[in-house]
Amino acid sequence: MITQCAVLFAFLAVGELIVWTTGVPVPSSIIGMLLLAAALRLRIVKLRHVEGVADFLVRNLGFFFVPAGVGVMRCMGIIRDQWLPIVGATVVSTFVIIAVTGWVHQLVRRYFSHISIHGHGVSSK
Repeated sequence: MITQCAVLFAFLAVGELIVWTTGVPVPSSIIGMLLLAAALRLRIVKLRHVEGVADFLVRNLGFFFVPAGVGVMRCMGIIRDQWLPIVGATVVSTFVIIAVTGWVHQLVRRYFSHISIHGHGVSSK
């Protein structure tokens, strides 16, 4: 379990290093997660090297939202004063995300149907 944590923290550290050296405006945890996903996909890291601790973290994911919930409760005065813009932004952004997701889905489907029609085989591995 300690080795699995070390693997996850190593990818987080590499993500942090990339953000620190390049100044890219992406959270280091996202970069680390993308690198880990690529390493898993390329079989550089085996699933068994991270599966146990990853399953534990996913099973206890709700616990990690408690600090965020407490932070929201501490700002209840601001939220109460600004509820209309918050709700408006939430509704508008939800519809924008749904529309963009649908558009990207259509593009991907068109791309893969074009590949299969023209005989460019896509490996399922």
